[in-house]
Amino acid sequence: MKKIIILAVALFAVAGTAVAQKAAKQIVTTVFITDIDCEGCSKKIYDNFYGKGVKSIKCDVATKSVAVTYDATKNTPEGLLPAFKDLKVKVFKHMTEEQFAKHKEHAHNHTCTDCNDHNHNHAGHNHKH
Repeated sequence: MKKIIILAVALFAVAGTAVAQKAAKQIVTTVFITDIDCEGCSKKIYDNFYGKGVKSIKCDVATKSVAVTYDATKNTPEGLLPAFKDLKVKVFKHMTEEQFAKHKEHAHNHTCTDCNDHNHNHAGHNHKH
């Protein structure tokens, strides 16, 4: 009986450790504004993008964005940049999903070819972002 109790305690300890490790993961999505301009670019990214902890990738040619979902305990936005460089995809900036939603809302009537530092004409006035 004593052996069964010890074995049960050991099994719970191992199971508890596994649960704690899963809970420690921090799954986040970072949106990269890039120079992609066609479905061929998207396919190249889908087929060849790599990165430690990467869970999924979503390309949007219309907004020139690539959303990368990854485990933040295993990687960072800066740590993902070499994958873009290796694919010869230029990254202008990166932001959280929330920041990107605001960016898209702001850019509703703009044509962005380079989101670094540029002017847009909008409703008769100029502004920079």
